[in-house]
Amino acid sequence: MKAIQVHEHGDIDVLKLEEISDLQPGDEQVVVSIKAAGVNPVDTYIRAGINNYSALFPHCPGKDAAGTVLKVGKEVTRVKAGDRVYCAGNLTGASAEQTLCNENQVQPLPDNISFEQGACIGVPYTTAWRALFIRAHAMPAETVLIHGASGGVGLAAVQLAKAAGLRVIGTASTDVGRDLVLANGAHHALDHNDPEHLQEVIALTGGQGVNLILEMLANVNLGHDLSALAKEGRVVVIGSRGPVEINPRDTMARDAAILGMALANATPAELRRIHASIVAGLENGSLNPVVNKSFPLAQMGLAHEAVLEPGACGNIVVTV
Repeated sequence: MKAIQVHEHGDIDVLKLEEISDLQPGDEQVVVSIKAAGVNPVDTYIRAGINNYSALFPHCPGKDAAGTVLKVGKEVTRVKAGDRVYCAGNLTGASAEQTLCNENQVQPLPDNISFEQGACIGVPYTTAWRALFIRAHAMPAETVLIHGASGGVGLAAVQLAKAAGLRVIGTASTDVGRDLVLANGAHHALDHNDPEHLQEVIALTGGQGVNLILEMLANVNLGHDLSALAKEGRVVVIGSRGPVEINPRDTMARDAAILGMALANATPAELRRIHASIVAGLENGSLNPVVNKSFPLAQMGLAHEAVLEPGACGNIVVTV
């Protein structure tokens, strides 16, 4: 089979399309024939060996994919050959014609969701669900501010929060991004490059502030976010690219909480809850993954560049 292989950390030129052996499942494993694979910022960090990420070589990038089950181990009961599935994690990498998964890493992909959309589910939707409902305990009627709402995780959070009965304020840096945020269910979309946007957030909440903030770039925004929180408000830090200075009194005055969130910390029980909810949302139409750009597998380098471009509007995928 064909697969992207990385033999050393580096720029996109270390991504090589190579021929490797077909995969065989163990007793509790599944081989998926990949139709599309998701590309997330973390994939580029692992490839480059930055932000405390590294890889064992040879390395095949990617955690998310969608396709059909090709082979199953003798103890697998949840799926069978031919089933449409999305992969939320895998053992061998997603940037290939096949990937090997543990049985609990594959989930049913409803017929109304394309393979390209299915490749956008794993990291973005799992991250957004865990941030909203496990770390922050988001509740109906609360107001959430989603910074960077036009990206993959941001749009997933908009859809999930709207479906759960929250009032949603999203930010994006372009008119196209803000239109996309509104089209996916946000009640308001603001320009996070406008230095007055947090004052507008406070005005939209009648001066009370928001109950919850999902923060994708904490090193830039966290020190300012705290002033936009309501009493007992929570900020969930999903992404950061460096240190930041805050005034702790902004948390004290509000009994506010700053919560870190790393998807790698999710427990098996949490993941079962998360994916049961995601699959239900896909089936009933409240969740609808957005594909921004699609590249063929041989152009994985372009996909790695695209996922880091500013002004994200949806997800980046490669097709196999």
